[in-house]
Amino acid sequence: MLPVEDTALAVTDTGGTGTPVVYLNGSYASRRHWRPVINDLGSGWRHITYDERARGRSKTSADYSFEACVRDLDAVLKARGVERPLLVGWSYGALLGVVWAARNPGRVAGVVGVDGPYPSGWTDDAGHEYIRRGFRKARWLLPIVRLVGNAARMSAEQHAEINIEAHIIHAALEPVLDSLTVPVRYVVASGESLGSKEDWQEKMRTTLNPVLARNPNLTISAKVASNHGTIVRKDFRAIAKATRELAALTRESR
Repeated sequence: MLPVEDTALAVTDTGGTGTPVVYLNGSYASRRHWRPVINDLGSGWRHITYDERARGRSKTSADYSFEACVRDLDAVLKARGVERPLLVGWSYGALLGVVWAARNPGRVAGVVGVDGPYPSGWTDDAGHEYIRRGFRKARWLLPIVRLVGNAARMSAEQHAEINIEAHIIHAALEPVLDSLTVPVRYVVASGESLGSKEDWQEKMRTTLNPVLARNPNLTISAKVASNHGTIVRKDFRAIAKATRELAALTRESR
């Protein structure tokens, strides 16, 4: 366990001299979801996974903000002595990866964004209330889905506030994406997943197109058939392929 502020994070590091890859989980997900990607890449890489606060095997905290997650990533990298890793992030983890890369371009080799991040989010009260209502309705399910690594040890209200903050950050993300000087490879999902309707997620994905036209450091590695919730499990090969592409690119640029 890695002590950080008022909590402790469960961290796994395979070690070795291979290219370091740090995996950044979805909002409430545990690191267990990355196993297929890690297995596909194999033992020639240095795989570092960790559970965020109150997720997986990590301890609870008084602070579940996005900035706390930024500090946690920094703490993990420093504790493991990792320099210029590849960041592979899913959803919220992809948002964390690109924001961290924009702030620390000299400390990261590149980012693989698994169905995210996209410069789109709800900033209105009605959208935020929709999120809160959805988590209130699902509150009895959270302890159950936590068993499979898809919920945190926190209240429904705390789950909702994490999601609302992520929406606000996504809505203001376009300048961050424009500023990125490190390579980013997207693996883009299809269709809608739990909690989405009326093509919300497909419309959200289209907001990336103007950024792709402006910043050549960002490209789409693959558009896959699985949705946002199943992409890591069903299309792990595409994620591993994007990681290999990025590693080859960064080796060439050295």
